[in-house]
Amino acid sequence: MSQINDIALVAQVVVFKNTRAFDTLVKKYQSPIRRFFLHQTLGDAELSDDLAQETFIKAYTNLASFKNLSSFSTWLYRIAYNIFYDYIRSKKETSGLETWEIDAAYQTEQRQVGEHMDIYRGLSQLKEAERTCITLFFMEDLPIEKIAVITGMPAGTIKSHLSRGKTKLTTFLKQNGYDGK
Repeated sequence: MSQINDIALVAQVVVFKNTRAFDTLVKKYQSPIRRFFLHQTLGDAELSDDLAQETFIKAYTNLASFKNLSSFSTWLYRIAYNIFYDYIRSKKETSGLETWEIDAAYQTEQRQVGEHMDIYRGLSQLKEAERTCITLFFMEDLPIEKIAVITGMPAGTIKSHLSRGKTKLTTFLKQNGYDGK
């Protein structure tokens, strides 16, 4: 039913230029998209807000290209995924990923406390692809098939990233006092 509502809202925006319909889509998806970026940026709230805003602007300007080949949410996450990796590529060109990761980890330590900081520190130990798969699968509760559409990775590769990412996170959390008790 939710998929049908999304399609109806998209049609209202494309056909009738109904900005309130798009506002409804933004309200529905802004928290999940922002949360996706929060995990990808290791807790940088300002950057997450900027990237989420960029995602919705790009979605709005390209809404007529939505072909309903996947759900609207999958299409939106694909845009978010591309925006994040465009951001990473632009940072690599100017300062290198290691500097970005150190800066993000430092900002996270300054802003977050307790378990959230430990989760972000744990996520910072993962490779980009592992972090993306872990975030989408466990934190956004998306199935592997949707993650494959969003990332363009084969399902087997996603499963490998999930397995390696879980192992790394488990090891990190155990080393930092989270022994499951």
